[in-house]
Amino acid sequence: MRPSQFLMASASLVVGAFLALFAAILSVNAIESFSEEAVQDALTLRGHEWAQVQSDGLQVVLSGNAPSEAMRFRALSIAGGEVDAARVIDNMTIPEAEIVAPPRFSIEVLRNNSGISMIGLIPTQSDREALVDEVGNIAGKAEVTDLLEVADYPIPANWDTTLDFALYALKQLPRSKISMDADKVSITAVADSAEEQQDWARLLKRKAPRSILLSLDISAPRPVITPFTLRFLIDDEGARFDACSAHDAIGRAKIISAATEAGLEGVTNCIIGLGVPSPDWADAAEMGINAVAALGGGSVTFSDADVTLVALDTTPQATFDRVVGELESNLPDLYSLHSVLPEPVKIDGTGEGEATPEFVATLSPEGQVQLRGRLSDEALRSAAESFARAKFGSTAVYPATRLDPDLPSNWPTRVLAGLEALSLVHSGVIVVQPDIVDIRGRTGDPEVASEISRLLGEKLGASENFQVNVTYEESLNPTLNLPTPEECAANINAVLAEKKITFAPSSANIEASAAETVDKIAEIMRDCSDVRMEIAGYTDSQGREEMNLALSQNRAQAVLSALLSRRILTSNLSAVGYGEENPIADNGTEEGREANRRIEFRLLEGVSDVEDAPAEVEAAPETAEAPAEDTAADDTAPTASETAEADAPDATTTDSPEDTAAPPYSGPEVFAPDADDPRPAPRPER
Repeated sequence: MRPSQFLMASASLVVGAFLALFAAILSVNAIESFSEEAVQDALTLRGHEWAQVQSDGLQVVLSGNAPSEAMRFRALSIAGGEVDAARVIDNMTIPEAEIVAPPRFSIEVLRNNSGISMIGLIPTQSDREALVDEVGNIAGKAEVTDLLEVADYPIPANWDTTLDFALYALKQLPRSKISMDADKVSITAVADSAEEQQDWARLLKRKAPRSILLSLDISAPRPVITPFTLRFLIDDEGARFDACSAHDAIGRAKIISAATEAGLEGVTNCIIGLGVPSPDWADAAEMGINAVAALGGGSVTFSDADVTLVALDTTPQATFDRVVGELESNLPDLYSLHSVLPEPVKIDGTGEGEATPEFVATLSPEGQVQLRGRLSDEALRSAAESFARAKFGSTAVYPATRLDPDLPSNWPTRVLAGLEALSLVHSGVIVVQPDIVDIRGRTGDPEVASEISRLLGEKLGASENFQVNVTYEESLNPTLNLPTPEECAANINAVLAEKKITFAPSSANIEASAAETVDKIAEIMRDCSDVRMEIAGYTDSQGREEMNLALSQNRAQAVLSALLSRRILTSNLSAVGYGEENPIADNGTEEGREANRRIEFRLLEGVSDVEDAPAEVEAAPETAEAPAEDTAADDTAPTASETAEADAPDATTTDSPEDTAAPPYSGPEVFAPDADDPRPAPRPER
């Protein structure tokens, strides 16, 4: 072959090779570009903008931060649908999962004559057996009910210290309810006397660790009555007590026996309390009641040691002098008698009469107040109007009074005392005259007549005559028409059964279509603000368990916030998320999953009627409820209401009739660490 031909052949081969290489490069670039664009478009169209696509030869590399593991697999699946799955390289990352916050560990312990019951959530690392043994030692031969649940989380700081103090308090208090978490201890207890109450409070304050908040509510069975008041009268309606107080059961029996002999019929309530001015109270009251009976009518009022005997205006002078003389001679030395034989009194009730000056205040059932009649000067007019507006509302008072400078000097005291008495009734009228203050009205509180008598006796002073004719009507008693705790929970869940509270997908935002349901629940809650309930949130089983638990908690909290925004008191409500626990339908179907995504209202603790209960029952600590954060609640465990029924003290264990007096209520005291304490203050209870 000639050299020229050889060179030409070689050159052709080289040119062909270069052309083939160039064509291959173009083909690869085209394939890379096509694959990258196809995968990127598919991911973008399906909402995976976070994914980044790069091509490396025939390989397609996916990168970026995937919101979740499920989103990462979806992106790989989409890319594998556009190109060969073997060519897809996964370089995507997933953010680290948020650490699930530990639950709130808490214990509530109820101790009474029947035994001790414990309910709550404690750390797994706690020595549960030692705790139960120690409570058993405190209970002695009484039964110990252990309803504690455990969760495998670290023991909170201060837990052991707080638990030791709670057990110390439990040992000291035979009738008590103790609620504790790592930062706070709340104690409700009943003492047998005021001295014991003070001793316990002083002891517990001294023993309480400085690192916790301590809330104390210790009550004594007997109320403190001040002034110690008794008012008995006989008029056209018969014999009755407007107020009755006694210092022991024997004295109460003596007082009621004397009133019965004077014409009293039916059952009367005579409160046993503290504050009696002398041990001779029952004897003095008996003498006063007998004096009213001897006069044939009138009234006797005891305000501590001041005794006021007011006869009827038709009583003969000789009879009045004889009865007053006998009573004054026989009363114990401490008591001071003031006797009044009034002139005939005509209650005009209009405030317009000229013969006897009057001040009249009328309270309508709608809450509107009209002030009429006479006031002594401009200062009293301003004071009376301001006082009335403060008591009844600034827009509810209509003043129509006139000035009369010739009124008695005690007129301001009588007017203001009358207005204060009027504020205690549902509707009525108060008439103030120089010789008498008369109040008539209707009320839904059976104790109002006694309170008004005590008020007027204290404000008007000795030797002043007043009349109280206040009628109790059950229909006006707000507590009688309120639904029971069980009815509250049932009514709310009936609303939820009719139409659920729905949320945006994978969100805790309540949908606008559920606003009507929330409004209906809020309306029911206005009459159920004293009922302790739990708002429980549930999800289906789709997704990770931890995410479902957090979502259910947020949704329950959203319902609580929605009620709060509707001006509903939520102090007795707690929001708890249970995630996918306790399904009510099959999670394998869409209908079942829809049913499992729900909000429930669960009764934690009923509200007992303490008005008529004996002191030991009335003031007994309420049954401990399950902790709001206890997500491992067992449906087979006794409910709070069942525990309360089982542990309630028996009314037959009351030591004596005097224990039936209702203890005075005073709000719980809260003791925080001193401001100078260098240690950090405890966190408030969530």
